Amino acid sequence: MSLPVALLAAGASPSPSPSGSDPAVPSLQDAQQSATNAASWVEQNWSTWLAMGLQILLIIVIAVALRAVVRRAITKLIERMNRTVQAVDHTALGGLLVNNERRRQRSAAIGSVLRSVASFVILGTAALMVLSTFKINLAPLLASAGVAGVAIGFGARNLVTDFLSGVFMILEDQYGVGDTIDAGVATGEVVEVGLRVTKLRGDSGEIWYVRNGEVKRIGNLSQGWATANVDVTVRAGEDLDKVKSVLDEVAEKMGKEEPWNELLWSPIEVLGLDSVLIDSMVIRVSAKTMPGKSVGVERELRWRIKRAFDKASIPIVGGATAIEDDEDAPAADASIAAPSAFASPTSPQSLATSPIVQAKPTTTK
Repeated sequence: MSLPVALLAAGASPSPSPSGSDPAVPSLQDAQQSATNAASWVEQNWSTWLAMGLQILLIIVIAVALRAVVRRAITKLIERMNRTVQAVDHTALGGLLVNNERRRQRSAAIGSVLRSVASFVILGTAALMVLSTFKINLAPLLASAGVAGVAIGFGARNLVTDFLSGVFMILEDQYGVGDTIDAGVATGEVVEVGLRVTKLRGDSGEIWYVRNGEVKRIGNLSQGWATANVDVTVRAGEDLDKVKSVLDEVAEKMGKEEPWNELLWSPIEVLGLDSVLIDSMVIRVSAKTMPGKSVGVERELRWRIKRAFDKASIPIVGGATAIEDDEDAPAADASIAAPSAFASPTSPQSLATSPIVQAKPTTTK
């Protein structure tokens, strides 16, 4: 006997009580009908669900595979750049360029930025495609994103400019941490490099925060080499051969001593006469030095040249317009002052300024 027949035989009624006080209890036929409807609905839509699931799975697989391929290509490109730098680093030209470690760090930073951008673009596009698979209208979302992007672009255009300038600065390797640069608005040693702000330390210890978008020119004083120039001013009547011989001796001796032999990247050269005037002439001495070490080399070179010239009895005049002392010239305190009218007691000026002498009164007896 089936369960419905047994219930009817027992006198149980599946219908609700007419008073309505007790909650309605669904009958077995209702549950069976609901299950049948659900099964029918699933049977009608399972193909659609399967197609949507396969489409979403395909989108995810393609996005992940494309992301992996792009990231691997970027990594290969960075490794090729590093190999090229290592090949150049062992040549004579490599010593004049940025060192291998710094280029490796810059390449790693560029690769990280490119990989992040590629991941954002690929995964963002895949997310939009998945949303469109669920029959979600993306037009309002894209329109809102476009309007928000335009508003943010107008409101934060300086921020966008700073960010793009920082990206190109890193890509072009204009400067790095430890370099001494002249950014126009500030000069100092680079302490920190960011995509928006570059931090510099000035000569007095102050910290300058320079926005990358505000920098119009960059003078890097730490890349390549520096030049040490020393101008020596001597009298016009000095023997040029003797002066050049003393300078060559100083240059040769300094180039062989520590630590100047490491700081000098080329021999110290006497370039010749830089200017010739009536009473003096200027001789220029120059040398290529390690970046940032030109000031110390110039000071040491002046010190040695002065001592060598004193030993060789070659006077160094103070400037191009310096006047030599003439022993026959009269002293400054020996000059005669111009005559004055007050020097003569009979001059009208002296008489006018003389005190008036009052006559003594005479007494009569």
